[in-house]
Amino acid sequence: MPGRRFLKRFARHWSPSTILCASSLALLAVTSRVAAQDAVLVDALAGILQVEDERRYDGPLLEAGARHPEPLVRRVAVLAMGRIGDPAATGVLLEILEDPDSIVQRYAAFSLGLLADTAALTLLGQVVLNTPDDLQHGMHAEAITAIAKIGGPEAAAIIRELLGRWTARASSAAPPVTVVSAIREAWRLEQDAPADLLVEFTVSPLRVAKLGAVYSLARLRAAVASDVLLAATGSREEETRADAVRALTAAYADSAGLDRTALANRVRRLVSDPDPHVRINALRTLATYHDSTLVPTVIDRLSDGNANVRVRAIATLTDLGGSAAIEELRAQARKRPFAVRRQALIGMARLAGIDALSEIGAWLVEENWIYRAAGAEALGYIAKDTVIPWLVHMTNDPDPRVAAPALASLTAIAPDQATRRARRLIRHQDAAVRAVAADRLASVADIADIDRLVAAYQLAARDSTSAARIAILGALGQISRLGFVERIAVEERFLTRVPASPDYIARRAVEDRFPEAAKRWGPVGSLHTGRSIEDYRDIARRFVAPGGNGERRLIIETTHGPITIELFTQDAPLTISTLWQLVDQRYFDAGTWHRVVPNFVIQGGDPRGDGWGGPGFALRDEINLHRYGRGTVGMALSGPDTGGSQFFITHSPQPHLDGTFTVIGRVDSGMEVVDLITQGDRIRRIRRP
Repeated sequence: MPGRRFLKRFARHWSPSTILCASSLALLAVTSRVAAQDAVLVDALAGILQVEDERRYDGPLLEAGARHPEPLVRRVAVLAMGRIGDPAATGVLLEILEDPDSIVQRYAAFSLGLLADTAALTLLGQVVLNTPDDLQHGMHAEAITAIAKIGGPEAAAIIRELLGRWTARASSAAPPVTVVSAIREAWRLEQDAPADLLVEFTVSPLRVAKLGAVYSLARLRAAVASDVLLAATGSREEETRADAVRALTAAYADSAGLDRTALANRVRRLVSDPDPHVRINALRTLATYHDSTLVPTVIDRLSDGNANVRVRAIATLTDLGGSAAIEELRAQARKRPFAVRRQALIGMARLAGIDALSEIGAWLVEENWIYRAAGAEALGYIAKDTVIPWLVHMTNDPDPRVAAPALASLTAIAPDQATRRARRLIRHQDAAVRAVAADRLASVADIADIDRLVAAYQLAARDSTSAARIAILGALGQISRLGFVERIAVEERFLTRVPASPDYIARRAVEDRFPEAAKRWGPVGSLHTGRSIEDYRDIARRFVAPGGNGERRLIIETTHGPITIELFTQDAPLTISTLWQLVDQRYFDAGTWHRVVPNFVIQGGDPRGDGWGGPGFALRDEINLHRYGRGTVGMALSGPDTGGSQFFITHSPQPHLDGTFTVIGRVDSGMEVVDLITQGDRIRRIRRP
């Protein structure tokens, strides 16, 4: 062969050492060429990450990325278009639906859902309705999700037509991916959803279709589905039982024409279900009946082996009421863990009123702020003059984590007193207290408060978080809407004297809350992220490019044991890069799970421990294609692009969170630990494996 003859001639004329040298030079050349190619790839990715992070729609850069020869670059570019949210991307994304890479197509369909531009509906409808069943894949499923997110009658008509084609075979054949997606996403259409067609798929031989149908019907609270929801409570699938029983509330009984007592008895049986998630949902539903005859059933769950079931049982007991409930709550207020005691204390305040003061008073003198804060919250359920001085005094608590809930409770039972306190506290040193005070002043919207709010805003300009700034801007916006005189006063005393906020989150907030400020300050524009292009190159190299060395696992050490998380580094590289920086700074050590909602989420990552804390910066959302199943890890938000350090882990599938909160990973091991955690439990530390 020609190659072998060449090698023989090469060997006759060159010495071994020369051959070795030549081989090394050739390998070096190949390595250099690969390194150059990698550098070009990293540069392309870095540029896209930068404009996405800045929320700046750079059409030429993003469109070039969407047509890059490397599929990875195309995926990152089309996802960035959706995340940035500029409808100028709609046309390009529709073209990318025909990309040669099916994964790129799927990303394009997903981004069209993020944009929610009605201009995309016609073509998306053609794609899902005209593609043969055997040629459908992930892109077509995402196109259905996009259609459902866009919503409206046209979207509903597309999904109705698609489902209608399959209803005759619903019980005998496995539907294609578009139909499965339409079943799962139909709940997004709300009153336009084809509930009558979804009923047909509750007996589908395909498990995922059956689960999706029950979920959508349960979330829609569809009256037409009463028979199938009742039947679903006897399903062998825990997830199906949990979804179905969540829908069977007292209000549903009325809307579906069902007998309340009979339906309550059906729910009552599931309070003892073998699965704790079903028990929690059944208890939550039972609470809607407000029937004290159900109390004995709930009391039985106060000794449940799962602490979160006990927490939910206490909340249900409170809603059902009655003297027997009060005595049980008094007993539970002395038991552990903290979450049980806190819920029982609040329950006693709601049911016993002033007679619960002795128990609450003991919490108000505790050294640990978390007990005083819970006591302040409980007082907010006792609408008696006796507790007002207590709450006024607690708004002066040296710990702002107590002062803030005390002011919120005062607002609930004594609005006038709360307004007076808010006017004093609007310049408090703590941003959370100022935010609560500003919300109170927004509710009264008095022109006399303008100067106070302006001074508070100038103080808030130095805050590390946006909460107080947004609340104060909201209060000024409320005043400006009162009339001509108030609008002129706000313009003269605030808008003409205070420069436009550089805070991207606050600027976005004023568009809805304070239109005059939005007009005066101008467009939001791109935001300054504090990162250089070299930072983005490093993130692209470590977390996005093939072979990156960004660590993909972390361990959360809790008082109940470790939880190991698998991180989706390519899908949320900016968030995960920041997360690792915080881990290396030991930011999360000695933290708490400050929020736990049974059979929903556990939430941590707040150094304050009261839900108001963060790292002093905001992260842009990196919404991605991952779904919220059991054990999904997401970033907590107070609005779009407000993520920081707070994160949550889901107890069970939560499809309504899909496409709204950044998914950063999933629990790889330790879900049994997640199920044990209650509010107030500790995070010992978060570390690398």
